[in-house]
Amino acid sequence: MEKKDTFTKALAILGTILAWLPLLAPVFFSVIGSISRRRFLFDYLMPAELFLLALAGGLLLLWAALRARSRQKLIGWSLALAVVLLFGSQGLAVVSGLASGEQEAEGFWFALVLAVLAGYILALIAVAVGGVLLLRDLYRRAAPLKSA
Repeated sequence: MEKKDTFTKALAILGTILAWLPLLAPVFFSVIGSISRRRFLFDYLMPAELFLLALAGGLLLLWAALRARSRQKLIGWSLALAVVLLFGSQGLAVVSGLASGEQEAEGFWFALVLAVLAGYILALIAVAVGGVLLLRDLYRRAAPLKSA
């Protein structure tokens, strides 16, 4: 049975905010920093650094999706993929020596770590978009019954 009550909506709202925060924070701080320093600055690692917020948001969204029986697969699989890709990028950085500074940040390993990190960010975007779609589903009014 679908639950579109206030608690489910609150879970979805909070989860969506927390899922979007790690994605929007680097953009916000980039604009502020670029204006104040008069050169382009962007911290592409911030979504990974704010992983705990993204994880909390994703878990809240998954809980809301399970209660509402809507967008479960999109949110669940995207969240699982985000976790795997983040830990994969960190594992690759450690194995390759990039994390310790043993290897310079260039070449094949650096490109591979960045590609996996980009996959994490794309999976996180999918979780956040899933949150917006879930909210749309939760706030959609039931279509009125048409008389014959």
